[in-house]
Amino acid sequence: MQVLDLPPFAHKTRQNLANIPEIWDELRHKYVALTPEEWVRQHVVHYLMASLGYPRGLLSLERGHRYNQRQKRTDLVALGPAGRPLLLVECKRPSVAITPAVARQAATYNQTLRAPLLLLTNGLMHYCWRVDFALGVNERLAEIPPYAVAIELAGG
Repeated sequence: MQVLDLPPFAHKTRQNLANIPEIWDELRHKYVALTPEEWVRQHVVHYLMASLGYPRGLLSLERGHRYNQRQKRTDLVALGPAGRPLLLVECKRPSVAITPAVARQAATYNQTLRAPLLLLTNGLMHYCWRVDFALGVNERLAEIPPYAVAIELAGG
């Protein structure tokens, strides 16, 4: 798999019976298909936990939610101490550019979840915003905030 702009981590991979590569997902406690997008998602999960202090128990992968009468899935949601969405993460495979259209899609999904922080990444480029729903504005952050800072940015 491609080297990403995220710290490497000790990952476990295997080939399943259909000879499809899989990677161990610590959050879901099972092997999942190792696609380029999953490679990015697993790196982000480990980076949030190991480097930025996001608690494992407050991370939720591929969480379902409804948007415009349709069932959608988020890539990753980090919850705050009260159990409400804190950081919505949208992962793309490395070959997919993070364009304004991708940002609009993630922001649209976030209208339902209302996470105060939004992260878009393809593993090579990372864009993080603080979302102010009351004012209807987004503030670009210089970096992905550690968990304690994310809580402060979210207002407590």
